[in-house]
Amino acid sequence: MLVSSALPAVTATAFNPPSIDEFFPDAFWFTGTPFAINRILFVRIIATLVLVLILAISSRRVRLVPSRGQSMMEMSLGFIRTNIAEEILGGNARKYVGLITTIFLGVFFMNISGIIPGLQIAGTSIIGMPLIYAVVAYVAFIVAGVKEQGWGGYFHSSLFPAGVPKALYILLTPIEFFSTFIIRPFTLTIRLLANMISGHLLLVLCYVGTSFFFFEAAAKIKVLGVLTLGLGFAFVLFEIFVAALQAYIFALLTAVYIDLSISEH
Repeated sequence: MLVSSALPAVTATAFNPPSIDEFFPDAFWFTGTPFAINRILFVRIIATLVLVLILAISSRRVRLVPSRGQSMMEMSLGFIRTNIAEEILGGNARKYVGLITTIFLGVFFMNISGIIPGLQIAGTSIIGMPLIYAVVAYVAFIVAGVKEQGWGGYFHSSLFPAGVPKALYILLTPIEFFSTFIIRPFTLTIRLLANMISGHLLLVLCYVGTSFFFFEAAAKIKVLGVLTLGLGFAFVLFEIFVAALQAYIFALLTAVYIDLSISEH
């Protein structure tokens, strides 16, 4: 009963379009305590446990002739290493491939929960989780830059780009500071958050509309339920693509920011 209260309730009594309340559900476990768990936190826990379980099983049952599951995992890890880490960071990829892989898989599993029956909302659909990943990326590229160039060298190369007339630093340095240390984590957070919110609202709208047209609407417009059902399936496929794309973009930008930090401009 407690778990069932975590799942979205869909009724056919009326057309109730999705609202922002979808993203602020009531707690159903440990209510009134600092450990209160609501639907979105529950989804995050499930997504994390599933990811850890998949990685644990994959690492413990490695075979010379890989199984289908092992092949898929190896392909995924190989894609992240080759097409993100090595493509962007080159010879420095090995130092950061673990971080980039963690970000990619973590974001993907949080995103994909939005189309899993019974969960039906992305763990990244409220700001907390996207912000945490953005802060991790933010700290990572600053630490990488400081380790590579030292405190003075890193901040000097970031705020005072080489080859620019010194008189322009009055204008350029504040812009570089704002874009590097303020805009980057903000855009990482908002890009991921906005995509997950819009995707969830579109899916809910399609399926609530389908329920309304099939069970409550007048007979002459019931056929519209077929259209909304078809759109719902199409959006599910699109959301799978978006979940992977946003994980790729987040990991790619993390690698790009690290590369910019460890390279002297």
